[in-house]
Amino acid sequence: MNKRTFLKTSSVFLTGTMLINLISCKKAEARTNWAGNLTYSTDNVHTPETVAELQDAIKNCQKVRALGTKHCFNTIADSTENQISTGAFNKITSLDKEKNTVTVEAGIKYGELCNYLDDNGYALPNLASLPHISVAGACATSTHGSGIKNGSLATAVSAMELVNGKGEVVNLSREKDGDEFLTAMVGLGAIGIVTKMTLDLQPTFKMKQVVYQNLPMAALEKNFEAIMSGGYSVSLFTDWTNKNVSEVWIKSKAEEMKEIAPEYFGATLATKNLHPIEALDPINCTDQMGVEGPWYERMPHFKMGFTPSSGKELQSEYFIAFEHAYEGFMAIEKLHEKVSPHLMISEIRAIAADDLFMSPFYKKTCVAFHFTWKQEIPEVMQLLPLIEEALAPFHPRPHWGKLFTLKPSVLQSRIEKLPEFKALMAKHDPEGKFRNEFIEMNLFGEV
Repeated sequence: MNKRTFLKTSSVFLTGTMLINLISCKKAEARTNWAGNLTYSTDNVHTPETVAELQDAIKNCQKVRALGTKHCFNTIADSTENQISTGAFNKITSLDKEKNTVTVEAGIKYGELCNYLDDNGYALPNLASLPHISVAGACATSTHGSGIKNGSLATAVSAMELVNGKGEVVNLSREKDGDEFLTAMVGLGAIGIVTKMTLDLQPTFKMKQVVYQNLPMAALEKNFEAIMSGGYSVSLFTDWTNKNVSEVWIKSKAEEMKEIAPEYFGATLATKNLHPIEALDPINCTDQMGVEGPWYERMPHFKMGFTPSSGKELQSEYFIAFEHAYEGFMAIEKLHEKVSPHLMISEIRAIAADDLFMSPFYKKTCVAFHFTWKQEIPEVMQLLPLIEEALAPFHPRPHWGKLFTLKPSVLQSRIEKLPEFKALMAKHDPEGKFRNEFIEMNLFGEV
């Protein structure tokens, strides 16, 4: 069974063949996602450069999905008919120093934005591990950084512009549009194709980063919250062997890291820069060892100027309420003999609660269990149900852009505001132009 056939039968959904609208399309050069585990189902990719061109493309397509920086590992961005790339929408349109906001086009990457903000005295409240992802794509899937007091990247958005399924330009803001904005914010590409976003900013700051090695898992039982609260952002890395957390990455504002302790809950301070996978060269990782630097050069794990890896990997991620963090941790640890052989590394992070209707963090602070797998598709797809079953007592939600096998009925039961989201889909996309097999199965399926 080849890679693509397996994905079709493993809850990473692809649609059947449909009539392809060829108006204003061109054949794409690369038809796989970033990791190479997914071959897209159409070669018809629109590349509009203006909002008017985007409106025309949407009007002329029967079915279409937005395509960002291709960092999703499942078929959420796939289409059997048309995709619209937001790559040309990559500019900073305005900086409002009275409201402390910046407005950017949807396709700009975080790494392209951060230097500009810092030069103007500003910072974003959070960043993901990779600065290579687009702003709109990250927000549409509720992608997150780390920090028990920090929300996902979508929580920084205060306004957005999109083109809906009727070809209309729609402007929504947190201040003026209330629940409609909160519903559309984590939109999964199903409400419209975003063209602009306005992000709330804070004053720029310096950060330091330190890494500790070999934290005993036993230390987590009584100290999980304290460990995860030890900095602005804290990440635990483990391969689930030897009941050991191999690395603890702590990122703090420079003024808050006055001294660097030689130990951290039984872990020892690293004496050199490290990659999350200790055996790999850390040259592409952000600087550690307590060296002070700009926020955007410490908050991600990887530098913008480097490719973080070959991309040949798979990723999955599950979120449970923070109060169950240690229990969830131990539930996964029991699977270590099955998980570890197929794993590159796991990262455990915390994310603050938010008010975004389709966010996994809606009304609850969560812990994230992230898995970077070897690209062994059959084996990984067989492991995911075991992990989901182990976490079932804690009602896990998956990352929208990564691999999972939860039954649609189970997933839907865990989304409190799903009826409101479906209603907004019907309002802005009455013909279902943005509904691909991923959306149909996971939001409407009964399997």
